[in-house]
Amino acid sequence: MELSDANLQTLTEYLKKTLDPDPAIRRPAEKFLESVEGSQNYPLLLLTLLEKSQENVIKVCASVTFKNYIKRNWRIVEDEPNKICESDRIAIKANIVPLMLSSPEQIQKQLSDAISIIGREDFPQKWPDLLTEMVNRFQSGDFHVINGVLRTAHSLFKRYRHEFKSNELWTEIKLVLDAFALPLTNLFKATIELCSTHANDASALKVLFSSLILIAKLFYSLNFQDLPEFFEDNMETWMTNFHSLLTLDNKLLQTDDEEEAGLLELLKSQICDNAALYAQKYDEEFQPYLPRFVTAIWNLLVTTGQEVKYDLLVSNAIQFLASVCERPHYKHLFEDQNTLTSICEKVIVPNMEFRAADEEAFEDNSEEYIRRDLEGSDIDTRRRAACDLVRGLCKFFEGPVTGIFSGYVTSMLQEYAKNPSVNWKHKDAAIYLVTSLASKAQTQKHGITQANELVNLTEFFVNHIQPDLKSATVNEFPVLKADGIKYIMIFRNQVPKEQLLVSIPLLINHLQAESIVVHTYAAHALERLFTMRGTNNATLITAAEMAPFVEVLLTNLFKALTLPGSSENEYIMKAIMRSFSLLQESIIPYIPSVITQLTQKLLAVSKNPSKPHFNHYMFESICLSIRITCKANPEAVGSFEEALFLVFTEILQNDVQEFIPYVFQVMSLLLEMHKNEIPSSYMALFPHLLQPVLWERTGNIPPLVRLLQAYLERGASTIASAAADKIPGLLGVFQKLIASKANDHQGFYLLNSIIEHMPPESVDQYRKQIFILLFQRLQNSKTTKFIKSFLVFINLYCVRYGALALQEIFDSIQPKMFGMVLEKIIIPEIQKVSGQVEKKICAVGITKILTECPPMMDTEYTKLWIPLLQALIGLFELPEDDTIPDEEHFIDIEDTPGYQTAFSQLAFAGKKEHDPVGQMVNNPRIHLAQSLHKLSTACPGRVLSMLSTSLNAEALQYLQGYLQAASVSLL
Repeated sequence: MELSDANLQTLTEYLKKTLDPDPAIRRPAEKFLESVEGSQNYPLLLLTLLEKSQENVIKVCASVTFKNYIKRNWRIVEDEPNKICESDRIAIKANIVPLMLSSPEQIQKQLSDAISIIGREDFPQKWPDLLTEMVNRFQSGDFHVINGVLRTAHSLFKRYRHEFKSNELWTEIKLVLDAFALPLTNLFKATIELCSTHANDASALKVLFSSLILIAKLFYSLNFQDLPEFFEDNMETWMTNFHSLLTLDNKLLQTDDEEEAGLLELLKSQICDNAALYAQKYDEEFQPYLPRFVTAIWNLLVTTGQEVKYDLLVSNAIQFLASVCERPHYKHLFEDQNTLTSICEKVIVPNMEFRAADEEAFEDNSEEYIRRDLEGSDIDTRRRAACDLVRGLCKFFEGPVTGIFSGYVTSMLQEYAKNPSVNWKHKDAAIYLVTSLASKAQTQKHGITQANELVNLTEFFVNHIQPDLKSATVNEFPVLKADGIKYIMIFRNQVPKEQLLVSIPLLINHLQAESIVVHTYAAHALERLFTMRGTNNATLITAAEMAPFVEVLLTNLFKALTLPGSSENEYIMKAIMRSFSLLQESIIPYIPSVITQLTQKLLAVSKNPSKPHFNHYMFESICLSIRITCKANPEAVGSFEEALFLVFTEILQNDVQEFIPYVFQVMSLLLEMHKNEIPSSYMALFPHLLQPVLWERTGNIPPLVRLLQAYLERGASTIASAAADKIPGLLGVFQKLIASKANDHQGFYLLNSIIEHMPPESVDQYRKQIFILLFQRLQNSKTTKFIKSFLVFINLYCVRYGALALQEIFDSIQPKMFGMVLEKIIIPEIQKVSGQVEKKICAVGITKILTECPPMMDTEYTKLWIPLLQALIGLFELPEDDTIPDEEHFIDIEDTPGYQTAFSQLAFAGKKEHDPVGQMVNNPRIHLAQSLHKLSTACPGRVLSMLSTSLNAEALQYLQGYLQAASVSLL
């Protein structure tokens, strides 16, 4: 694409169309942009547009499109073509920083993100002048530019907060500190001075405080891994200024908005974070400053109001106290009973209250409420922070703290009892207090794993939780209902099983509640209870115990999906999946109605898939329905195909990328249910599965390979007779996969199925070419993973076609090649093979080479006979060699960048492990003994003399054991 006005105009028109709400206009425009993004100059056209376009909406759209383009394509993935040409990369890096700094804030943010994505890949090696270019801009004095630099630096350096320690990381941080720490400190001091100069200028203060927030964030990132020497030497400067900013209160920076945190609150929140980091990690160096920070933060907590805008500040301030109080060094600060009472009364209890804003979120923004409350992303909520503080205080002062709170809980419950409809919030706070007091350690999977011995959880459950859940109306006091359900969920390991069984019908009943939070919590609680394990690792709650409730459970779960706001509720769908899994054949009578509802839902969400978890559990539920039904009645597979194929066809025709990998997995499951023929409906689809475009998306590869394997297992002869012209296409797929380090194992899965199932004559003409391709890949890039797969393949080939055929094909490629493969690959590497079935295939293959390949007995290959036998005994007896050379690092399939849907394995569509030598050989050790016996009968004396002169003693001992076990001897 040339950098021409015509192309700029075309691009403008298509970008406009991508904003159109009508999918008929929007989709083709998105497809067009996707089709041209590989062209040279495409990113430069976007940058030109966002700089020169007259329309703001196009500028913003171009900046977002550019950022997403960089996100998808900048990373260079091994074995894959470079998606951005080198000249474009150089031009982008040369222009993006000045362009970002001169753009309005909205666009600056997008370009800043793009710089950090490029920086993650290229900085510092391939972009050495980025830092200097940024630091030089600090001198400009223009805070629009300075903030652009700070924002970019923040998005570039924030990864230091969660990267694992490595020499590479430390070298990079040192480089950043050498260039950045001093200018940043000078900028910090200068900005603070400017704040007092402009103390009465509201607009100047806003810009300066935006800078201070970014500077404080950068301080956190640069200090996270370790305490840098520079910051230790300049701690006085930083901490004194941080402390004075914490106590600062400027009327001009206060906002009227009750919801949105202002600049002052955001800055103080970050400073609390920075102080907590130092208190936790560098307590010795921070000791002189700690008392004044504790005082300042305490005063802050006592004087800050209950408005939502202070939530982040209050929760960070409480988190600071929580991190300080559990360190033995600082224990003395909290020992006094009055201090503890004061903290409980002034900080913890007020911040556990359910406020009007919480009630509003509960009713009107339930998804966000659930995300924060259930999934623990409520890190910035007051309640979570207060809970952490309780936990921290209990570390050293469990007795006194429990005592103080027990009094509060009792009085709150008394208040509630006086007038429930008015005082229900008191009970809510009481339940929350009990929960935070009782829970010492918690995991997502098991709920509470350690509880406070001083709290009687079962008694509280029976007296205060159950009555709410047993009340006749499910819609009364929704917040208390949600609290009660959450209590069951959290303490499911502490409450006795009989109480859980009493709770199950109550939870099923609450699936009908109108409140989204209540019916979601009910579904989630049921799902968690169904996963609990009892003795012998069986589920704690059995299908028999659930028998009376099956119908009402399934009815209410599917009805809950029709409630307003829950049509794609992932918790309900997960509960459906888990119920199927627990109840197994008890659900068969309900399958016709269930599968209808699931396919209708599938059709509806395929129009615009937006909830990945919901979609995943929906496909899992479909797989479970198929599995459970067809296990009892294999003929039922036809009715599932009838129900599903129409929707599947629509998904494939409309190219719903998110669903295609799932469709292939469900189709594999269905096809594997057929006994020994491929229905014509599948054969019609077969040619389409070989289209290269499907194989371009990494997420499609594992399910597509599995589907092709199912075709080969069930209908190789049909393919050979009715679709022989498609065999080159099948081998083309293998060739593409084998060339990629990330997907070569998938190529071998496909090849192994071709070798195992296709009639020999149908692949005869391609065999030699297959081996040549494999040898080329071995020469170009030999990895451990490739070697393991290659060994399994050649041994499977040997099992299928015979050892002589293997020797002949190797030697037809190049004379004496067979000996080289034995000596350089099989003998030294066989120990690396892992997996029961894989080892068995290799054992049977090598046994055939040893005992059914005449050239092994009377040519120059004979010298390899004993080393090969030794290697085979090693495969049986030695531990697996799992070493991987240092230079090898595989790209995880999940790591491929961009918006492609990564492959998500469906647990309940799992493939049964297939053993190609299972019917022929049960015990490979005994098989070796029997085969050697047969060989020694054919040439008496030869085998014994070779063994006695060359095999090492330990291996010989093992071999004698095999011969005894097989009740045979050698002649």
